[in-house]
Amino acid sequence: MEALVSSNDVLFVLLGAIMVLAMHAGFAFLEVGTVRKKNQVNALVKIMVDFSVSTIAYFFIGYSIAYGVNFFSGAEVLAAKNGYDLVKFFFLLTFAAAIPAIVSGGIAERAKFNPQLAATFVLVGFVYPFFEGIAWNNHFGIQNWLLLTFGAKFHDFAGSVVVHAMGGWIALIAVVLLGARSGRYGKDGRLHAYPPSNIPFLALGAWILTVGWFGFNVMSAQSIQGISGLVAVNSLMALVGGTLAALMMGKNDPGFVHNGPLAGLVAVCAGSDVMHPLGALVTGAVAGVIFVWAFNQTQNRLKIDDVLGVWPLHGLCGAWGGLAAGIFGAKALGGTGGGEAGISFMSQLIGTGLGVCIALAGGFIVYGTIKKLVGIRMGIEEEFDGADLSIHKIVSTADD
Repeated sequence: MEALVSSNDVLFVLLGAIMVLAMHAGFAFLEVGTVRKKNQVNALVKIMVDFSVSTIAYFFIGYSIAYGVNFFSGAEVLAAKNGYDLVKFFFLLTFAAAIPAIVSGGIAERAKFNPQLAATFVLVGFVYPFFEGIAWNNHFGIQNWLLLTFGAKFHDFAGSVVVHAMGGWIALIAVVLLGARSGRYGKDGRLHAYPPSNIPFLALGAWILTVGWFGFNVMSAQSIQGISGLVAVNSLMALVGGTLAALMMGKNDPGFVHNGPLAGLVAVCAGSDVMHPLGALVTGAVAGVIFVWAFNQTQNRLKIDDVLGVWPLHGLCGAWGGLAAGIFGAKALGGTGGGEAGISFMSQLIGTGLGVCIALAGGFIVYGTIKKLVGIRMGIEEEFDGADLSIHKIVSTADD
């Protein structure tokens, strides 16, 4: 019987890992569809290579920092429990690799290739697992302190803060240090429009991410016994809320419409296991509003050239998700109250704030150091020619 449970858990977590792995294709096509045509190849290559570098960094360093587990044992030992520990690593790796995939969208069209790979290695090997260990493995006693002080630990079921807010706030630092794309803002400060190159690819990326997200959220239970239809339906309601809010706020703009479900899903990750579906709908709708408003503010008023809007989408909506879990997870608003573990808004506020601070500090150290040592931005001519020709010596489609 135990062997059957173990094998079922392995299959469950493995399917989740595969679904989240597929989400990286979503990241790629979302970026391909958003950037200008001369940078499409670079978007595809970046996501693939970043994932590979992330795997090396997380396998040898990051996973050990977060969970104190390494794989320097014989294959016979690793295969125990049907290899559950290995597929758990695979699943959590796909989360870790989302950090550089998120950053990639913000720094698109003008970032050097090799320095970004170095940043990926350090972020996934050291910065991300540092906070992951605090939130998901009780490092430094912070969770226990929150439990004693506010009656509940910081709750982030599937990574609104641990993954998305971390990635988004790191990306903000990278984007600011990198500077805007050449010609993006005129001397008078006026924004020059760089419209998406391919709306169907952008939409394809959004759909792949949306479908894969059910693996991201539901399989975060990490065992077949922990599976919950509540998580699935809350994810559904949040993506719907985000889509409709972005449709209205964005005035039918297809870029906003297809990022709306992603905003909702980012926000619902943390509390998807404790909210009522109506709470998830509101959480998603608020996230859709936050994304459209913040994207416009970032580009127009703050003059921060975040190409895919990853700071509004992942950074701000992720932070909102951390707080929303503390609001809509409460029994008074139809939530479960967090069950035996409990849920506390103050714990959510402090945990979310800590994640943002670690992301900002880590992003500044990593990208600031690389900028000083080797530079992080392509030359003016290289940027003008596009990353495809400058870095990869080929364009995305041959001329007819």
